[in-house]
Amino acid sequence: MMGKDMSICSMHFSPTGTTEKIVKKIADTLKDKFEKQDITNIDFTNIKNRQTGQSFSSDNLVVFGVPVIAGRVPNVLLKYLNNVKGNGALAVCVVVYGNRNYDDALIESRDILTDNGFRVIAAGAFIGEHSFSKILAKERPDDEDMSVVKNFSDQIYDKISKGNFDDVKVKGSNPYRDYYRPKDKSGNFVDIRKVAPKTNENCIDCKICAEACPMGSIDFKDVAVLNGICIKCCACIKKCPTEAKYFDDMDYLNHKYELEVQFIKRKEAEIFI
Repeated sequence: MMGKDMSICSMHFSPTGTTEKIVKKIADTLKDKFEKQDITNIDFTNIKNRQTGQSFSSDNLVVFGVPVIAGRVPNVLLKYLNNVKGNGALAVCVVVYGNRNYDDALIESRDILTDNGFRVIAAGAFIGEHSFSKILAKERPDDEDMSVVKNFSDQIYDKISKGNFDDVKVKGSNPYRDYYRPKDKSGNFVDIRKVAPKTNENCIDCKICAEACPMGSIDFKDVAVLNGICIKCCACIKKCPTEAKYFDDMDYLNHKYELEVQFIKRKEAEIFI
């Protein structure tokens, strides 16, 4: 079943809400054009929602979005994503990056969906405020971005209404490039994977950071304790109402500064239909 009677689903991993905003805008715009007006929203940001997979069917149109981490699909999601089965469903593939580059994230995301039985008919790389920063791509996606998102959604509908379900071609390399690695001031690679956020005296123990952590790594009893990995999504920092969470690692801070200086020029979305 492929046409105006399809059921729309949205799926996203979005620790700071930027990917969610774009995915939901696409789904909502498409919803108004289809006969079925309801949307199934699947938020797999929280680790508890990634314990079991998902299965779709050929009467589904799935808008799927993830953020870009180090130029790729977040590797912590791969196990879960391999248990998301399309069974002939159509898919729109979305990645969101912080104004540096999306590298091979879009082609990798498309390939994952294709390998899992989806027919990926459209894809887009959009910009959101960088997880590390409050000034790099500040407050994006903004109104201009969302106008592009709506236009993208209209083009998706036009493609479907014409009965065109051809697989989309996107930018990227396969084999995929290695994950992006930051360098220090001397040009040497640095490893910030084990860097963890600190907690200062501003903490009011509201638990927002523990609830926001997509890896479930912040201890709920003592939010200053990290029991698992940190993927530098910075949800704990950006959602803290008292600015109690912060990073003090110099390699991390130098990398953050480098990004803010080198990639401050506004980049625009790239869409593929």
